[in-house]
Amino acid sequence: MRTKEWDGASLASFLRIATPYYEAPGGIKVRLLRNMTDRARFIEVIEYAHADEYRKDQERTKTDPRMIALLTRWRSLLSGGVEVEVYEDVTGQIHSED
Repeated sequence: MRTKEWDGASLASFLRIATPYYEAPGGIKVRLLRNMTDRARFIEVIEYAHADEYRKDQERTKTDPRMIALLTRWRSLLSGGVEVEVYEDVTGQIHSED
């Protein structure tokens, strides 16, 4: 994602407020990564301890009024669209013997 500001200061400020709520259900961790050469470009990483937390959080993004308001505000800080990708941690599979 890309922020409207060159340094993403408003996004960082917003996430200081929003992250405790994002993480409140437990089993959720939010991280923000900034591109080293384009300081207006970020990746927001949301990690879930288990797939069940992910499923519950997806429902929360659709039905919880506070979450909907936070996501609306988050989108207002961004320039252009947002690409969402979902990954599964398969690290354990590469370390196990077949």
